Amino acid sequence: MEKDSIEREFRALGTDIYLQLVDDDFDIEKAKSDLDEVQKIYKDKEQILSRFSKESELSKINNELGIFHQASEDILYLAHKCLVYYNESEGVFDPRILDALEGIGYKEDFKKNIFQEKYSSPGTDFFKNDLSEDLIVENNKVRFNQRMDFSGLAKGYITDRVADFLSSKGWKNFLVDSGGDMHARGKNKSDRNWGISLEETINEDEIMFQISNQGLATSGNTRKFWQMGEKRIHHLINPKNLNNFSFDIKTVTVVAESTELADVWAKVLFLLGPEEGIVWANKNKIECIFLKNNKDIIKSNLIS
Repeated sequence: MEKDSIEREFRALGTDIYLQLVDDDFDIEKAKSDLDEVQKIYKDKEQILSRFSKESELSKINNELGIFHQASEDILYLAHKCLVYYNESEGVFDPRILDALEGIGYKEDFKKNIFQEKYSSPGTDFFKNDLSEDLIVENNKVRFNQRMDFSGLAKGYITDRVADFLSSKGWKNFLVDSGGDMHARGKNKSDRNWGISLEETINEDEIMFQISNQGLATSGNTRKFWQMGEKRIHHLINPKNLNNFSFDIKTVTVVAESTELADVWAKVLFLLGPEEGIVWANKNKIECIFLKNNKDIIKSNLIS
């Protein structure tokens, strides 16, 4: 017999948010109140971290480079984690991509953005220093010497914070889906692990992840891509090769202990490409699947 559930859908972070709470005996009013709080969490975090809002805390710091700013807990945390992931990925993960993104025309929310017709190669000066020289965290302050974009991990981070909030409210079984960045706790309505289909496969049931108390994220070029003259562009910037916008891979999906980790490693593996990426994934014991443009599927050693 299936358990009861309640769902909520809305837009935030420039994507579709889906929430499902599962329980044997629902307090509907409590569930609705907690989901209202979740929507507020998304709204509040977006106001802090959006690069598209001139009033966000991130934008204000980006507009005053070279000086220390008293920073929120979110900014401090993400700045610190960017430094960690930069080092762990050997520079593949880099938050200094904002100038490069704007240089190829991605300046507004993707659905509202008007892309220029001619492609011009972005400059490389913003990657010349080690990240630790351009992103400094001291006590409760941060200093940017280059403009930063935290979108490479912000969605996963926010998804995890929402999951932590729901757990703190006593919910044991739920799914948080932030446009493909997901966190699942406990069991689904059928009292099984949450089944998540691999995106973009010919048969949606061909590959199914079964997750519980884990995060999952997919990075790819199937949604945010555009044409500039004869050059096809997507939103995933490779700091090692700014003119390389590979369409050899469609997506990389990662399962990890947190959505934040899955979010970061999915992007890193996508940028590394299938050959180097699968070696890196196996070496670092990452559970992932590469879906190539020709529909070939490459699984890491942790995928059965």
